[in-house]
Amino acid sequence: MPAARVDYIAPWWAVWLHSFPHLSLRLQSVDSTFNPQDPSYQESLLLLGLVAGVCLGLNLIFITVYLICLCCCNQDEEVQTKQPKSSCITWTSVVAGLICCAAVGVGFYGNSETNDGVYQLIYSLDNANHTFSGIDELVSGTTLKMKMNLEQHLARLSEIFATRGDYIQTLKFVQQMSGNIILQLSGLPVWRDVSMELTEVANKTTYVEYYRWLSYLLLFILDLVICLIACLGLAKHSKCLLATMLCCGVLTLLLSWASLAADTAAAVGTSDFCVAPDKFILNVTQGRMSTEITRYYLYCSQGLSNPFQQALTIFQRSLTTMQIQVLGLLQFAVPLFPTAEKDLLGIQLLLNSSESSLHQLTAMLDCRGLHKDYLDALIGICYDGVEGLLYLGLFSLLAAMAFSTMICAGPQAWKYLVVRDRSYDDIDEDDPFNPQARRIAAHNPTRGQLRSFCSYSSSLGSQTSLHPPAQTVSNAPVSEYMNQAMLFGGNPRYENVPLIGRASPPPTYTPSMRATYLSVTDEHMRHYGNEFPAQ
Repeated sequence: MPAARVDYIAPWWAVWLHSFPHLSLRLQSVDSTFNPQDPSYQESLLLLGLVAGVCLGLNLIFITVYLICLCCCNQDEEVQTKQPKSSCITWTSVVAGLICCAAVGVGFYGNSETNDGVYQLIYSLDNANHTFSGIDELVSGTTLKMKMNLEQHLARLSEIFATRGDYIQTLKFVQQMSGNIILQLSGLPVWRDVSMELTEVANKTTYVEYYRWLSYLLLFILDLVICLIACLGLAKHSKCLLATMLCCGVLTLLLSWASLAADTAAAVGTSDFCVAPDKFILNVTQGRMSTEITRYYLYCSQGLSNPFQQALTIFQRSLTTMQIQVLGLLQFAVPLFPTAEKDLLGIQLLLNSSESSLHQLTAMLDCRGLHKDYLDALIGICYDGVEGLLYLGLFSLLAAMAFSTMICAGPQAWKYLVVRDRSYDDIDEDDPFNPQARRIAAHNPTRGQLRSFCSYSSSLGSQTSLHPPAQTVSNAPVSEYMNQAMLFGGNPRYENVPLIGRASPPPTYTPSMRATYLSVTDEHMRHYGNEFPAQ
């Protein structure tokens, strides 16, 4: 049984996601243990993504039914009402925009959390890879020194000490200790394959994470741009911007549900791993590495013995024995054989270097360093990574809700803009109380004055040669016609109406306008009242 884990506890959200039902495409129950190589397990994650696809279909059906009902129910209302209320459309759009902005904020946080967790995993993998590579380099370097460099020194010393059998026996003993060291080093596991696999996993993870992060960033920007287009379309009453918002909104709705499907499958799969990571690693390394070594690094508890302790102890003892023998030869043999000093010093330097390698090797083989990297990787992917995926899933739901609301409110806004344009078309351009007509007269005063003069001339001629209908005859003096032509911006259509002779402004006049009208009328009647008597 594995030792109790007190240094890593799966987060509650990983346990919750792990409890999701795992079903194959045939709706048969599947083991929830993380096993990405199992086709049935892959189908269970695919089915979770298909659930989001079903929700997308229901969302589109709801939007379609709503738009059809809206079109059918408002046909009579469109004829009867000239200008529908726009406050509901405005507030609906505002709420949808706020939801979209909140969704983007949540998405930014979730994207950052997931990115931090993944890069913490990659950093831990790189550290573990560096440790494994360092162990292999130390083992291969020490073995090479013992096999080649030490053998060369011993061969030359054997020639020098050929006449001394006791020294030859010492050299053979040193050679035997060297063989023990080589034997112990060869019993250590070779981590080259593990290092290559970790490098491949880190590279693929980096590649996928970069494009995942970039894709979500572009999706956030697209959501904000669509919200901006919707605001501008409503503010400027632009049907072109509104149509662009509707088309892009449908696209973003599809992307939101697709991202939700990917987030759900990724979060559940990662949670399955986080609930029992040791079990998965033991299954993966089974047959490729000793179970004792795997457990030693996974749990790193005091109850587990170091599987390399015996080899390291023999290495240390053999190295110490060799150093003692070399020091004895330097003390007693060099005075008799001065030429042997160089080789003996070379052996001593080699043994000192091997001792340094032994200390580094002992530290690297210790479980604490690799176990820390393992825990950092788990915390990064299971805490920050899965938490970020949950926030991204919330972003997808909020974005889908916001854009569904925008798509439903879009036809209402379109109808409002169409009815508004028709209302402006129904207003007569020559109406003096139409703001557009006043702006035209203000920007083109020459045209207004010319038409007023011609109308005045025609009115004089009509008094002598034409006989207009009785209801259009006015007893007002001609000066009043001139006054009214000037007052109404030179518009001839309203100069001969009966309203002129009443000496009272229309009901829509303000008191200041009424006073101005009366003062201008009295002044012109005093100056021109006798020059153009009414006939």
